[in-house]
Amino acid sequence: MALSDTKAKALKPREKKYLEADEKGLYLEVKPNGTKRWVFRFRLHDKRSDLALGIYPEVSLKHARQARDEAREHVAQGLDPRDVKRARKEAATEANRNSFSAVSEEWFASKMTHLSKTSTDRAKMALNRDLLPYLGRRPVSEITPPEVLRCLRRIESRGTIETAHRVKRVASQVFRFAVATGKADRDPTTDLTGALKPTKKKHLAAITDPVEVGKLMVAIEGYQGTPVVKTALKLSPLLFCRPGELRKLEWAEVNWEAKQIEIPAEKMKTSEPHIIPLAEQSLLLLRELEPLTGRGQYVFPSARGQSRPLSDNGVRTALRSLGYDNETMTAHGFRAMARTLLDEVLGFRIDYIEHQLAHGVKDTLGRAYNRTKHLPQRAEMMQKWADHLDNLRKQTSAGNVITAQFGT
Repeated sequence: MALSDTKAKALKPREKKYLEADEKGLYLEVKPNGTKRWVFRFRLHDKRSDLALGIYPEVSLKHARQARDEAREHVAQGLDPRDVKRARKEAATEANRNSFSAVSEEWFASKMTHLSKTSTDRAKMALNRDLLPYLGRRPVSEITPPEVLRCLRRIESRGTIETAHRVKRVASQVFRFAVATGKADRDPTTDLTGALKPTKKKHLAAITDPVEVGKLMVAIEGYQGTPVVKTALKLSPLLFCRPGELRKLEWAEVNWEAKQIEIPAEKMKTSEPHIIPLAEQSLLLLRELEPLTGRGQYVFPSARGQSRPLSDNGVRTALRSLGYDNETMTAHGFRAMARTLLDEVLGFRIDYIEHQLAHGVKDTLGRAYNRTKHLPQRAEMMQKWADHLDNLRKQTSAGNVITAQFGT
């Protein structure tokens, strides 16, 4: 007689485990501790075997019968249902190991942990809020372009177009990492080119007019802040490196003998080591600061403690105190200022400038950026640049700004 839920619930444990039959090989095994387990008994290749189908009542009578029927079909095909169950479990384990969530964790640990807190926090936000809730459990190799696009459309619907593009870039990095590690064949985001609403190009404010640059140099010279912030402010136009590279500069990266700063690859946006030749003006500023902060790790330590670098607001706040708001001049704007004037006023070769800006420069053979490329010419350029800034400041102070073209 077939089992019913009422009868299954009423079964009591005995001193030894026993089986209560349902039908078609399905049994409910009752153990002395009261645990009830579904078992399917079958015969294959003249051998009787048991297949566990789950614990009752977590697995209901209805679902146990469905699992039994499926197992009976496998037996009819000459397949051992235990092997099928084992293969499914292994496939599920492998799929979980290759899920978008698992691959994203591996990518983050491999590629993101050495970057700034701002970068890592943005990547975490993109994953945790906009990607993992929808794609996390999916095998990374099976995710389709429309699936990714649906995630990005949700972001667009919030009115945050730039965030949608940023999340797309994060997703692409995860997929490309999956391809590189053999967990996927391709990056589906490559099929989404042009699918998102375009972002409005926002240029960071920069002063590039020589007259206004002279006024800025005069203002910087008169800045009345702490020695750390004042030196960082003065070096910003001289070195024109990225603001994060400047404020996180370490004394160990200053090569006094070679008169250059040597930034390791892990601290660079391009993941390539970078050299900044030091003009005499830059060397003097660093030597004046060394007695104050030279015993610590950072050239520009935070006012809150020597163990952390200057805040990313340090130079920006100093500029604002001089009357330069974010719409007029930013810390990053010193890079645009240098690039424009080195090209249009001082006449230096673009490849010298681009190498010094640590942009992703490639030569005619497609070879990537080399930190020592054109180093003597770049050192000469950095000195002439420092001299030019001095001249603009002096001419402004004298009330007579003159601009001219100079050959290299």
